[in-house]
Amino acid sequence: MNPLISIHDKVFGLVETAGTWLLPLLARFTFAAVLLVYYWNSGLTKLGDGILGLFSPSIGAYSQIFPKQLEAVGYDVSQLGFYHWAVVMAGTYAEFILPLLIVIGLFTRLAALGMIGFVVVQSLTDVYGHGATDLATLGAWFDNQASGVIMDQRLFWVFTLGILVIRGAGALSLDALLRNRAQSAAMA
Repeated sequence: MNPLISIHDKVFGLVETAGTWLLPLLARFTFAAVLLVYYWNSGLTKLGDGILGLFSPSIGAYSQIFPKQLEAVGYDVSQLGFYHWAVVMAGTYAEFILPLLIVIGLFTRLAALGMIGFVVVQSLTDVYGHGATDLATLGAWFDNQASGVIMDQRLFWVFTLGILVIRGAGALSLDALLRNRAQSAAMA
């Protein structure tokens, strides 16, 4: 039995060692493969026309982020204030910047933490702003159905992002490159 335990410990010791650099890389790959284009496409729907669209969000941006407030003012965006514009612009820029930072591995922990906050706000907006309360969309944990968009899918998103918050971007990232340069400069 001792040789079997020894083999087990050696094999999984190697797996654990590989996991320190492989797990963050796989989490970033998973994010890029599943969510990068999703968020960038969502961000594109929020931009206005032309180059000035970077500062003038579309009505779709307001309807996605502030659906009830926009309806209350008769879909007249000019009736909404600076606060609404600032939140819409911050959310729009976040959909481009945070995913990019995660994929390239720059300020990854902060970007992943920001994305977790974004997913939470997105989910709350879906439930309270858009009324996504039907069980097929909302879902529930421990219900033998893994198809709920909000509770089930987004838990996986947050879990993947949580790995990046806890472990960082890993060895193949700009974070690691900057850290190595800083350490080299400190030793010189």
